[in-house]
Amino acid sequence: MNKVPCTVGIFAHNEEANIGKLLTNMCEQRLQTVEIREIIVVSSGSFDETDSIVREYAAQDPRIKLLVQERREGKASAINLFLRQMTERVLVICSADLQPELDTIEKLIAPFADPEMGMTSSRPVPVNVPDTFMGFAAHLLWGLHHEINASGGFKAGEMIAFIKIFERIPYKTSVDEASIEPVIRGQGYKVQYIADAVVLNKGPETVADFLRQRRRIYSGHLDIKHLLGYSVSTMSGGHVLKMLLKRLDWRPKQFVWTWGVVLLEVYGRYLGWRDFKNRKDHTVWEIAKTTKELSPTKE
Repeated sequence: MNKVPCTVGIFAHNEEANIGKLLTNMCEQRLQTVEIREIIVVSSGSFDETDSIVREYAAQDPRIKLLVQERREGKASAINLFLRQMTERVLVICSADLQPELDTIEKLIAPFADPEMGMTSSRPVPVNVPDTFMGFAAHLLWGLHHEINASGGFKAGEMIAFIKIFERIPYKTSVDEASIEPVIRGQGYKVQYIADAVVLNKGPETVADFLRQRRRIYSGHLDIKHLLGYSVSTMSGGHVLKMLLKRLDWRPKQFVWTWGVVLLEVYGRYLGWRDFKNRKDHTVWEIAKTTKELSPTKE
């Protein structure tokens, strides 16, 4: 049986707490119809032990390679460096602060046995404790993204796979997945959400980090719409509200929290709209530090 080969790209900035666990995870992925032929780590301006940890893993596994950017130039720049170095047609891009389940790569890449498949997206699941407000917010937002995808929409996020049919993505983008999606669709390829390709992530634990993240994403989506005429499925506030009402939790605390999250999201979108209008550059974005420790914590 011919396996589907792929190259995994991992993007890191000061990820000494996570990068070793992620590389171990990648090396231990349970694969049947898929083969990981390369694991390329792009470390951008890291001044902790990230690079040393990657070199230790590379000495043990020849598939692992380290590319170093001396200064942090934004994830889009790191992805473009990766695109110049990879060798396989099917690519995975993954931030270093994620943890995929051990069958996620198999499920994400297997659909590319179909030559018409152009892009797949995983299902992010937050590790935040849901009985705090910010933990509830993380689960609510990613739950809505899942509902939108499961109902026929497509919102790429966190870990994605795609075929290389372009040389680079825009350097001035803060939403790399959203900038890849219209190119793939525009060439007539299929896109698919893989609901059981689960990747663990960490949602913001503070309101400040939440707003920092949401304004950057919405500003980036507005920029993609302006440049490419393409709107991601979550751009429509009415559609998102409709999905929210379908899964509304009527328990008193959760009900109040839900509308608190809605108000924060609306404010975050307003800030993102203002950033877009003022041409604020989110290419090298401020790190939301509370998203970096992949263990559930209480406020």
